[in-house]
Amino acid sequence: MRRDQRIWIGLAALAPLPWILPPTLSGQVRDMIVFSVLALGLNVVVGTTGLLHLGVAAFFGIGAYLTGILTVSQFPFQWALLPAMAAAVVGSAAAGTLLAAPTLRLRGDYLAIVTLGFGEVVKFAIKNLESITNGSKSLNPLPDPWRMSSEAWGKWGYYLFALLVLAGVVALLRNLERSKLGRAWMAVREDELAATCMGMNAAGVKLSSFAIGSALAGLAGALFAASYDNTQGPEAYNFNRSITVLCFLIIGGMGNIAGAIAGTFVLMGYDNILTPILDAWVQERNWSFKFSDFKLIVFGLALILMMRFRPQGIFPARRAEEPS
Repeated sequence: MRRDQRIWIGLAALAPLPWILPPTLSGQVRDMIVFSVLALGLNVVVGTTGLLHLGVAAFFGIGAYLTGILTVSQFPFQWALLPAMAAAVVGSAAAGTLLAAPTLRLRGDYLAIVTLGFGEVVKFAIKNLESITNGSKSLNPLPDPWRMSSEAWGKWGYYLFALLVLAGVVALLRNLERSKLGRAWMAVREDELAATCMGMNAAGVKLSSFAIGSALAGLAGALFAASYDNTQGPEAYNFNRSITVLCFLIIGGMGNIAGAIAGTFVLMGYDNILTPILDAWVQERNWSFKFSDFKLIVFGLALILMMRFRPQGIFPARRAEEPS
């Protein structure tokens, strides 16, 4: 079975889950879908183009807060969800371009430090611009999409909408991988000097990667805010979030669409679904500890073992894949 077919079969299998799973579990799966979009955005920059990016949570937050500002009743805009999401995508892409343009000559650790610093700047800007962002609080409530009733929409609408967005992002990225731009990204990843000697504009290639990755991160932020009816607080967009999304790629496989999605589901499933189940199992036996007290140790060991025995991740990237 071809890789594309596996991805589409997996996405189709997620569609009926709101009618099968309890509401809590279907909500967790919805979050995994949203964060899969975020992981795919980071994968464009880190996995496909080979640029170390430690500030993806900043663009996630920009998308969420732009959506909140354009939709909540305390501001005069009060847009519908879809135009606000489009604005969040454009705004995040513009922010990514502004960050990348003066830093294109940087590589490796230096670029990582710049993106990390930008992430901290955005987090503290959200916290301190209280008149715009409500500071440590969140912008809320976001209105129901298209003015539909929350009871009819909230049960399954956000879930299916997020799944459709994820499917659209997968289709977009698969087409980009096969395009001239996608091959340019991979050429820069493999050897930037050789790509430049062949006449490729490496700076423009990296700039396009940052712009598209940031746009997808902003789209994920807009979905995140819409699914919770609020933007959450600035701590939802901190450095830990960026590192967690990077771990999704390490576990799943960098440079691979299926790997980004699989890594998201594996790690978020472990944290949000398996850990509470194991905590309940431990409490039933009246043991004097919780599994959640040790979950980061287990995660760290799993990450070490993965890097030691399968550094390419669950789904390795194909370095020289021919278009199908």
